Amino acid sequence: MEYGLQMYSVRDITKTDLEGAMKAVAEMGYTYVEFAGFFGHSAEEVKGWLDKYGLKVSGTHTGLRELDADFEGTVKYHKTIGNTNIIIPGHDLSCQSKIDEFVEKVNRYQPLLEKEGISLGYHNHSHEFIPNDDGSEIHEQLVYRTNLNIEIDTFWYFNATHRSAVGIMERLKNRIRVIHIKDGFIGGEGKPLGYGEAPVAEVYAKAAEMGILMVVESESLKPDGLTEARQCIEFLRSQEK
Repeated sequence: MEYGLQMYSVRDITKTDLEGAMKAVAEMGYTYVEFAGFFGHSAEEVKGWLDKYGLKVSGTHTGLRELDADFEGTVKYHKTIGNTNIIIPGHDLSCQSKIDEFVEKVNRYQPLLEKEGISLGYHNHSHEFIPNDDGSEIHEQLVYRTNLNIEIDTFWYFNATHRSAVGIMERLKNRIRVIHIKDGFIGGEGKPLGYGEAPVAEVYAKAAEMGILMVVESESLKPDGLTEARQCIEFLRSQEK
């Protein structure tokens, strides 16, 4: 089995030593990385490090504002590093008018990105599954009004619904390229895999059955990001059959 790591998990070192972070997670056994920023490094530098440490890009968390600010430059950067999966990590969708504006933009950008060989997706937190004050529901509108890929963050889904993400993974299987496998406690406290109450073993089994790449995100930095990343891949290895 191959696994990925969302580099936000090791944000305590990526800002000052992105290469060192990539080297360390590769040595742990992760074969994919999902970037959360490049911290001023050129695409050529990042591609060199990917090649040097035998890593592949499962995707990047790239905000809609980056596409708005420099669409051509963003596309060029991602093609240079070999990324074919841009994932919007969240957006202000707190009312119907903001949802409408977002839907219009992603529906405009998606076919342009597809022409460049890049897919466009969205990563959820908990609030997308809870109605806004005006009654609008974010996640279902993203599913039915767009063709976005859906990167299910399985912990935030569990936190919002108190249910395992297995059902939504099955329902949206044709829209899911990767998932975030994550643990924690209801209320939002994150933990390394196997240290919380989320049904991570069940999610693991379903993702393995479906052939979906699992990307770890562990956010608490307790005691530090690399320790958590190591605990998480040890859990994943323990689930292999």
